[in-house]
Amino acid sequence: MMGRELKKAYYIARKDLKAYYLKPPLISWGLMLPIVFILAFYLRNPQGIQEVSPGLVGMTMLFSTTSMAAIVISFEKRIDALERLLMAPIPMRIILLGKGLGAAAFGWCMGLISLILVVFVFGLKASYPFSLLVSSLLSCLAFAFLGILISVGVREVFEAMTLSNFFRFPMIFLCGVFFPLTSMPLILQVIGYGLPLTYSVDAFRQSLLPGEGLLNRWIDILILAGFCLALFEWAVFIFKKRSQE
Repeated sequence: MMGRELKKAYYIARKDLKAYYLKPPLISWGLMLPIVFILAFYLRNPQGIQEVSPGLVGMTMLFSTTSMAAIVISFEKRIDALERLLMAPIPMRIILLGKGLGAAAFGWCMGLISLILVVFVFGLKASYPFSLLVSSLLSCLAFAFLGILISVGVREVFEAMTLSNFFRFPMIFLCGVFFPLTSMPLILQVIGYGLPLTYSVDAFRQSLLPGEGLLNRWIDILILAGFCLALFEWAVFIFKKRSQE
Protein backbone atom coordinates (compact mmCIF):
# COMPACT_ATOMS: atom_id res chain seq x y z
CA MET A 1 0.00 0.00 0.00
CA MET A 2 2.78 2.42 0.93
CA GLY A 3 4.65 1.52 -2.25
CA ARG A 4 1.57 2.33 -4.33
CA GLU A 5 1.18 5.73 -2.68
CA LEU A 6 4.86 6.54 -3.18
CA LYS A 7 4.48 5.57 -6.83
CA LYS A 8 1.71 8.15 -7.16
CA ALA A 9 3.99 10.79 -5.63
CA TYR A 10 6.70 9.79 -8.09
CA TYR A 11 4.39 10.30 -11.07
CA ILE A 12 3.29 13.70 -9.76
CA ALA A 13 6.94 14.71 -9.42
CA ARG A 14 7.71 13.42 -12.91
CA LYS A 15 4.76 15.34 -14.33
CA ASP A 16 5.98 18.55 -12.71
CA LEU A 17 9.51 18.02 -14.01
CA LYS A 18 8.25 17.59 -17.56
CA ALA A 19 5.64 20.35 -17.39
CA TYR A 20 7.62 23.03 -15.54
CA TYR A 21 11.25 22.31 -14.69
CA LEU A 22 12.62 20.77 -17.90
CA LYS A 23 11.92 23.85 -19.98
CA PRO A 24 14.75 25.84 -21.64
CA PRO A 25 14.14 29.08 -19.67
CA LEU A 26 14.19 27.30 -16.31
CA ILE A 27 17.14 25.12 -17.24
CA SER A 28 19.14 28.17 -18.33
CA TRP A 29 18.12 30.02 -15.15
CA GLY A 30 19.09 27.02 -13.07
CA LEU A 31 22.48 26.76 -14.76
CA MET A 32 23.21 30.47 -14.37
CA LEU A 33 22.21 30.68 -10.70
CA PRO A 34 25.12 28.70 -9.19
CA ILE A 35 27.60 30.13 -11.70
CA VAL A 36 26.62 33.73 -10.89
CA PHE A 37 26.71 33.09 -7.13
CA ILE A 38 30.17 31.53 -7.27
CA LEU A 39 31.67 34.05 -9.69
CA ALA A 40 30.36 36.99 -7.66
CA PHE A 41 32.11 35.82 -4.51
CA TYR A 42 35.22 34.62 -6.31
CA LEU A 43 35.79 37.98 -8.03
CA ARG A 44 35.29 39.77 -4.73
CA ASN A 45 37.66 37.57 -2.69
CA PRO A 46 39.50 34.82 -4.61
CA GLN A 47 41.54 33.78 -1.56
CA GLY A 48 38.48 33.24 0.62
CA ILE A 49 36.33 31.35 -1.87
CA GLN A 50 37.01 27.97 -0.25
CA GLU A 51 35.68 29.16 3.11
CA VAL A 52 32.35 30.30 1.68
CA SER A 53 31.99 27.47 -0.88
CA PRO A 54 29.88 25.20 1.39
CA GLY A 55 27.57 28.13 2.06
CA LEU A 56 27.29 28.89 -1.66
CA VAL A 57 26.26 25.30 -2.36
CA GLY A 58 23.60 25.50 0.35
CA MET A 59 22.42 28.91 -0.85
CA THR A 60 22.08 27.63 -4.42
CA MET A 61 19.93 24.73 -3.23
CA LEU A 62 17.84 27.03 -1.05
CA PHE A 63 17.02 29.54 -3.78
CA SER A 64 16.46 27.09 -6.62
CA THR A 65 14.33 24.67 -4.59
CA THR A 66 12.13 27.10 -2.70
CA SER A 67 11.59 29.25 -5.79
CA MET A 68 10.34 26.38 -7.91
CA ALA A 69 8.19 24.83 -5.19
CA ALA A 70 6.50 28.17 -4.49
CA ILE A 71 6.01 29.02 -8.16
CA VAL A 72 4.51 25.66 -9.17
CA ILE A 73 2.06 25.47 -6.26
CA SER A 74 0.95 29.09 -6.67
CA PHE A 75 0.61 28.78 -10.44
CA GLU A 76 -1.47 25.61 -10.23
CA LYS A 77 -3.69 27.16 -7.57
CA ARG A 78 -4.25 30.17 -9.80
CA ILE A 79 -5.31 28.11 -12.84
CA ASP A 80 -7.22 25.61 -10.65
CA ALA A 81 -4.99 22.75 -11.78
CA LEU A 82 -4.25 21.85 -8.18
CA GLU A 83 -7.96 21.65 -7.39
CA ARG A 84 -8.47 19.24 -10.29
CA LEU A 85 -5.60 17.14 -8.98
CA LEU A 86 -7.22 17.09 -5.54
CA MET A 87 -10.35 15.59 -7.12
CA ALA A 88 -8.34 12.53 -8.13
CA PRO A 89 -8.28 9.51 -5.78
CA ILE A 90 -4.95 10.61 -4.35
CA PRO A 91 -4.47 11.70 -0.72
CA MET A 92 -3.54 15.33 -0.22
CA ARG A 93 -0.35 14.30 1.56
CA ILE A 94 0.79 12.32 -1.47
CA ILE A 95 0.08 15.25 -3.78
CA LEU A 96 2.19 17.61 -1.68
CA LEU A 97 4.88 14.96 -1.34
CA GLY A 98 5.03 14.63 -5.12
CA LYS A 99 5.24 18.40 -5.53
CA GLY A 100 8.06 18.49 -3.00
CA LEU A 101 9.97 15.67 -4.69
CA GLY A 102 9.85 17.48 -8.05
CA ALA A 103 11.14 20.74 -6.60
CA ALA A 104 13.79 18.91 -4.56
CA ALA A 105 15.05 17.07 -7.65
CA PHE A 106 15.44 20.36 -9.53
CA GLY A 107 17.19 22.06 -6.60
CA TRP A 108 19.49 19.09 -6.07
CA CYS A 109 20.61 19.22 -9.71
CA MET A 110 21.37 22.92 -9.38
CA GLY A 111 23.25 22.31 -6.15
CA LEU A 112 25.20 19.52 -7.83
CA ILE A 113 26.38 21.98 -10.47
CA SER A 114 27.68 24.37 -7.80
CA LEU A 115 29.25 21.46 -5.91
CA ILE A 116 31.11 20.30 -9.03
CA LEU A 117 32.36 23.83 -9.61
CA VAL A 118 33.73 24.31 -6.11
CA VAL A 119 35.31 20.83 -6.03
CA PHE A 120 36.99 20.83 -9.42
CA VAL A 121 37.62 24.54 -9.98
CA PHE A 122 38.62 25.63 -6.47
CA GLY A 123 40.37 22.47 -5.38
CA LEU A 124 38.03 21.31 -2.62
CA LYS A 125 37.67 17.62 -1.83
CA ALA A 126 34.57 15.72 -0.83
CA SER A 127 36.06 13.91 2.18
CA TYR A 128 32.78 12.27 3.20
CA PRO A 129 30.86 11.68 -0.04
CA PHE A 130 28.08 9.55 1.45
CA SER A 131 27.17 12.03 4.18
CA LEU A 132 27.46 14.83 1.60
CA LEU A 133 24.96 13.04 -0.63
CA VAL A 134 22.51 12.36 2.20
CA SER A 135 22.72 15.90 3.60
CA SER A 136 22.24 17.44 0.15
CA LEU A 137 19.14 15.33 -0.55
CA LEU A 138 17.60 16.08 2.84
CA SER A 139 18.44 19.78 2.45
CA CYS A 140 16.62 19.96 -0.87
CA LEU A 141 13.61 18.15 0.56
CA ALA A 142 13.49 20.52 3.54
CA PHE A 143 13.76 23.56 1.27
CA ALA A 144 11.09 22.15 -1.05
CA PHE A 145 8.65 21.67 1.82
CA LEU A 146 9.49 25.17 3.04
CA GLY A 147 8.59 26.51 -0.41
CA ILE A 148 5.34 24.55 -0.36
CA LEU A 149 4.54 25.81 3.14
CA ILE A 150 5.05 29.38 1.95
CA SER A 151 2.94 28.94 -1.18
CA VAL A 152 -0.10 27.15 0.27
CA GLY A 153 -1.17 30.31 2.06
CA VAL A 154 -1.18 32.57 -1.03
CA ARG A 155 -2.70 32.43 -4.50
CA GLU A 156 -0.58 34.64 -6.74
CA VAL A 157 2.95 33.77 -7.83
CA PHE A 158 4.33 37.21 -6.94
CA GLU A 159 2.94 36.84 -3.41
CA ALA A 160 4.71 33.51 -3.02
CA MET A 161 8.02 34.93 -4.25
CA THR A 162 7.76 37.97 -2.00
CA LEU A 163 7.00 35.81 1.02
CA SER A 164 9.83 33.43 0.07
CA ASN A 165 12.34 36.27 0.11
CA PHE A 166 11.10 37.28 3.55
CA PHE A 167 12.42 33.92 4.81
CA ARG A 168 15.36 33.34 2.50
CA PHE A 169 17.36 36.53 2.83
CA PRO A 170 17.53 36.48 6.65
CA MET A 171 18.53 32.81 6.45
CA ILE A 172 21.52 33.70 4.26
CA PHE A 173 22.94 35.98 6.96
CA LEU A 174 21.92 33.91 9.99
CA CYS A 175 22.99 30.42 8.91
CA GLY A 176 26.75 30.64 8.54
CA VAL A 177 26.87 31.14 4.78
CA PHE A 178 29.27 34.09 4.90
CA PHE A 179 30.66 34.02 8.45
CA PRO A 180 30.58 31.58 11.37
CA LEU A 181 27.41 31.38 13.40
CA THR A 182 29.45 31.48 16.59
CA SER A 183 30.67 35.00 15.78
CA MET A 184 27.13 36.42 15.98
CA PRO A 185 25.35 37.82 19.04
CA LEU A 186 23.65 35.20 21.19
CA ILE A 187 20.10 36.09 20.10
CA LEU A 188 21.04 35.69 16.43
CA GLN A 189 22.73 32.37 17.19
CA VAL A 190 19.51 31.13 18.76
CA ILE A 191 17.55 32.13 15.66
CA GLY A 192 20.18 30.63 13.38
CA TYR A 193 20.00 27.26 15.13
CA GLY A 194 16.28 27.20 14.39
CA LEU A 195 16.75 27.40 10.61
CA PRO A 196 17.37 24.44 8.26
CA LEU A 197 20.03 26.16 6.17
CA THR A 198 22.32 26.25 9.23
CA TYR A 199 22.54 22.47 9.30
CA SER A 200 22.87 22.18 5.52
CA VAL A 201 25.84 24.55 5.47
CA ASP A 202 27.39 22.88 8.51
CA ALA A 203 27.10 19.40 6.95
CA PHE A 204 28.55 20.64 3.66
CA ARG A 205 31.39 22.41 5.45
CA GLN A 206 32.36 19.25 7.35
CA SER A 207 32.34 17.23 4.13
CA LEU A 208 34.28 19.77 2.06
CA LEU A 209 36.47 21.33 4.76
CA PRO A 210 37.31 18.56 7.28
CA GLY A 211 37.94 19.76 10.79
CA GLU A 212 35.47 22.63 10.57
CA GLY A 213 31.86 22.76 11.60
CA LEU A 214 29.53 23.24 14.55
CA LEU A 215 28.09 19.77 15.08
CA ASN A 216 28.78 16.23 14.02
CA ARG A 217 27.69 15.82 10.39
CA TRP A 218 25.34 12.96 11.29
CA ILE A 219 23.64 15.14 13.87
CA ASP A 220 23.15 17.72 11.12
CA ILE A 221 21.59 15.01 8.96
CA LEU A 222 19.22 13.91 11.73
CA ILE A 223 18.13 17.50 12.33
CA LEU A 224 17.59 18.02 8.59
CA ALA A 225 15.41 14.90 8.53
CA GLY A 226 13.42 16.39 11.42
CA PHE A 227 12.98 19.63 9.47
CA CYS A 228 11.72 17.65 6.46
CA LEU A 229 9.07 15.94 8.56
CA ALA A 230 8.05 19.07 10.49
CA LEU A 231 7.81 21.34 7.42
CA PHE A 232 5.89 18.71 5.46
CA GLU A 233 3.37 18.15 8.25
CA TRP A 234 2.99 21.89 8.73
CA ALA A 235 2.39 22.40 5.00
CA VAL A 236 -0.25 19.64 4.99
CA PHE A 237 -1.98 21.18 8.01
CA ILE A 238 -2.06 24.68 6.48
CA PHE A 239 -3.21 23.35 3.12
CA LYS A 240 -6.08 21.40 4.71
CA LYS A 241 -7.10 24.46 6.70
CA ARG A 242 -7.06 26.70 3.63
CA SER A 243 -9.03 24.15 1.61
CA GLN A 244 -11.83 24.14 4.19
CA GLU A 245 -12.25 27.93 4.19
